[in-house]
Amino acid sequence: MNQIVSSLIEAFQYQFIIKALLVGSLIAFSSSVMGIFLVLKKFSMIGDGLAHVSFATVAIALLFNASPLIVSIPVVILASFLILKLNEKAGLHGDAAIGLVSSFSVAFGVLLASMSNGFNVDLFSYLFGSILIISDIDLIFSLILSIVVVIGLLLFYNALFAVTHDEEFAEVIGIDVKLMNRVIAVLTSITIVLGIRVVGTMLISSMIIFPTVTALQLSRSFKQTIVIAVAISIFCVIAGVLASFVFNLPSGATIVMLNAFFFAIFFVIKRIGGQS
Repeated sequence: MNQIVSSLIEAFQYQFIIKALLVGSLIAFSSSVMGIFLVLKKFSMIGDGLAHVSFATVAIALLFNASPLIVSIPVVILASFLILKLNEKAGLHGDAAIGLVSSFSVAFGVLLASMSNGFNVDLFSYLFGSILIISDIDLIFSLILSIVVVIGLLLFYNALFAVTHDEEFAEVIGIDVKLMNRVIAVLTSITIVLGIRVVGTMLISSMIIFPTVTALQLSRSFKQTIVIAVAISIFCVIAGVLASFVFNLPSGATIVMLNAFFFAIFFVIKRIGGQS
């Protein structure tokens, strides 16, 4: 126990741990807020699809020695618009459109990786996350994203709430449904691109889904769901980063396993409470 405490104290002496905690908390906030809308709209797998797209963009960036952040953000946003367009115009349901885009992106990324002599260390860290690759730019972008999410939530709360629960009703009362869907898509895209620094492309969608589905086991209102999801998400990131340092575990997988643990606990509590 004393060794664990001393390791925790030691963790805060490293700048990369502080950056990981700050960036991770900001991403946890943004992803859990966006997750509310995506899960309730039954569109949560767009996070997984866009994560696969980000894998291809990272492969492109590493192949040409470019910044993955600069390459990924615009391309992933365009991919999110493509998914929405396929869903609206091509008659494809959300999961089919996501499947098309994500499978193409993974195949394209693998081909690019093979052209650059396989999966190097940099690409592997983007696949599964690494707190060592978090930079000052990531911290700045994460802070800006969190501020944008808060402002967007305050400005468009009623419209987003209506679109999330009933798009047809929202359109009848004069809300621009397509615009709101694109706002959600853009914010989700940026969240995913930034989030892969902490948990990787393979696990980032779990940071969108897990906090929301866990909060839904406890909450009784939309606002309460947001608060609980944010609290759970931030706690899991902080605990996961520190645990990964103390026990020498992969940070991304540790964060996801903590999220899964909380979901399992609250799911069981709800079931037991419902039976009593």
